[in-house]
Amino acid sequence: MDFDLSEEQRLLKDSVDRLMADRYDFESRQRYAKEPEGWSQALWSAYAELGLLALPFDEAHGGFGGGPVETMTIMEAFGRSLALEPYLATVILGGGLLHHGGSEEQKTAYLPQVAAGDLRLAFAHTERQSRYDLFDVGTTAQRDGGSFILNGQKSVVLHGDTADKILVTARVAGSRRDREGIGLFLVDANAPGVSRRGYPTQDGQRAAEVTLESVRVDTGYVIGNPEGALPVVEKVTDIAIAALAAEAIGAMDEMLKLTVDYLKTRKQFNTTIGSFQVLQHRSSEMFIAVEQGRSMAMFAAMMAQEKNAEERRKAISAAKVQIGRSGRFVGQQAIQLHGGVGMTMEYKVGHLFKRVTMIDTLFGDADHHLSKLAETGGLIAA
Repeated sequence: MDFDLSEEQRLLKDSVDRLMADRYDFESRQRYAKEPEGWSQALWSAYAELGLLALPFDEAHGGFGGGPVETMTIMEAFGRSLALEPYLATVILGGGLLHHGGSEEQKTAYLPQVAAGDLRLAFAHTERQSRYDLFDVGTTAQRDGGSFILNGQKSVVLHGDTADKILVTARVAGSRRDREGIGLFLVDANAPGVSRRGYPTQDGQRAAEVTLESVRVDTGYVIGNPEGALPVVEKVTDIAIAALAAEAIGAMDEMLKLTVDYLKTRKQFNTTIGSFQVLQHRSSEMFIAVEQGRSMAMFAAMMAQEKNAEERRKAISAAKVQIGRSGRFVGQQAIQLHGGVGMTMEYKVGHLFKRVTMIDTLFGDADHHLSKLAETGGLIAA
């Protein structure tokens, strides 16, 4: 397989890397986190101008027709810089659900706004009892003439506090853990009956608890089959996991770089600690873990668009396992080799480890996906 980037992909990589290097050093990130939204509006506009917000969508909907490789390139750069903006929530999750599940009218109405940076989206799916099971949906959607009435609560909605519209899963038919009967609805974030409580997460990102009390949604805002949204949700979640794997690689890369630089400058007994063979071995093991993770992130990017859902899920789960294990190892080594400074809020490496840890828990941690592989026989394929 050819893993070399095309000319267009190299240009994209250079542009994103340059933008993040120029405007997203660690001190700038600390300032962006203190802005009212918890991220930089100016950088969001810069992403739009560079075409990053339009990248995954079709040209007919204001996009550039990019694929998982382009997304991986962007997310790696975001991972190195610890970007705070709602790219995953708006473009990958919200935009992805519209792109893969919406009608032509819905795509034409909303995706160009996303691409221009004028519409922010969030995906409200997780509930307190559901843990990592995408089919566990207790929020209800009752038919009422030409509308649906939504009632329920959603937890840890990524960037749900600043979204303009929220894509909400709700059960139209069946019991709470049935795979059938789940609908997907586009809800105005300020609609009557919608309440949001925003908060910062451990990695400096933002999330919200969303409550829906008798929220009326017209049938024109139903995404796809009102009782068959789960396959689209699963597909877009797999694409998001592949994107998160790339972001984790960027963060791990940065942790390795910071650690090696520290070993080259920190002195004990009048010599740099990087000259000690045992620490050289530790940094070499970190490098191996990063490269193992990178291989699986590439595998996830290649398999994210696989039409066979079972094979796609096996590949994504395998990547999630390796990314989780590599991220934990690299982060723990980086903190230990830095010593006390690695734990401080003023130093970047601790924040990188927090982000990698949160990526592991999003959409199922390594242990969860390992059990899924065991259930499906995917361990052999992995």
